[in-house]
Amino acid sequence: MTCTIDFSIPGGDFDPDVKLKRIEQLQQDSAEPGFWNDREQAERIMQELKELTDLLQPWQQVKDDLEELNEYILLVGEEDEGDNEVYETEISQRLNKLQSIYRNIRTSALLDGPYDKNSIYFTIHSGAGGTEACDWVQMLYRMYLRWAENRDYTLSTLDMLEAEGGIKSVTLEITGLYAYGYLKGEAGIHRLVRISPFDSNKRRHTSFASVHVTPVIDDEIDFEIRSEDINVDTYRASGAGGQHVNTTDSAVRITHFESGIVVQCQNERSQHKNRATALKMLRSKLYEYYEAQRDVERSKHSIEKKDISWGNQIRSYVFHPYTMVKDHRTGEQSGNLQAIMDGNINTFIEAYLIWNWEQGNGSSS
Repeated sequence: MTCTIDFSIPGGDFDPDVKLKRIEQLQQDSAEPGFWNDREQAERIMQELKELTDLLQPWQQVKDDLEELNEYILLVGEEDEGDNEVYETEISQRLNKLQSIYRNIRTSALLDGPYDKNSIYFTIHSGAGGTEACDWVQMLYRMYLRWAENRDYTLSTLDMLEAEGGIKSVTLEITGLYAYGYLKGEAGIHRLVRISPFDSNKRRHTSFASVHVTPVIDDEIDFEIRSEDINVDTYRASGAGGQHVNTTDSAVRITHFESGIVVQCQNERSQHKNRATALKMLRSKLYEYYEAQRDVERSKHSIEKKDISWGNQIRSYVFHPYTMVKDHRTGEQSGNLQAIMDGNINTFIEAYLIWNWEQGNGSSS
């Protein structure tokens, strides 16, 4: 018996030898006299070195552990066959763990977009379905919170509009390495099918919610937002049950005239802090907006231009008459609905990243 793992990486960009040479080069550069004279350049080099090391070390560890496991199997083969069942269970557990670690490495290797490493602004809006849809937004909100918490990402709720039965819309800032890369595939329409808890006749209802994602790229944007190009409104932030978070007009809403983009922030008691955060959000969204204008294809596929209704969904969550979550782009599906709603969506994220790479490279597989 020999244990193996398919170490191929979709995209073909993960060449350990190439990355190892790059690590050695960066280490040499960092040891040069005067390396820290240009602090900005030095920090970029150290960041790249850390990211390459973080990617390569687990991959090498998996290879080493697999070799050790195969040596263990050879030793077990020489033992008394009476304990084979115990050995097989242990070997299977160790192999499953290695395969799980490798899947994470393979997913990371697919995150090579220009902003995949960035943090993210993450917005969920309710669509068709009324009270049902607001409850659905609240369920998705919890799902993504659980996912982010499991990855030790930092979350901040920038704006939330509550409604009867749940949440009308909510905007989060999710801070952590590769937050945008992992969650960009969640953008789109999410469809819920279930027996409504709000329907006394226990009828089946279909509800919709949209997810929009924007990378946090404020530090990388070099253009000015002029005061005459925007309108700034202040209003009183409100919390659950209509209770006021404070008694001053600390919440901020900024409207950009040309693009029509509106951003809101009310998570701080300070109007100044909310304004600064809202401007940061606006800069990221404007960058994306102007990039879309320059890129016709990107504009065609803008998620925000799709109706939040039937026929546009990227994923369906069916609670009745059976339990199933299915992604309509990749075909990935799972019957473990509760685990998905508890934030265990990594298989869907991985399937999307592979599918997205195949689409970009003309693969028919």
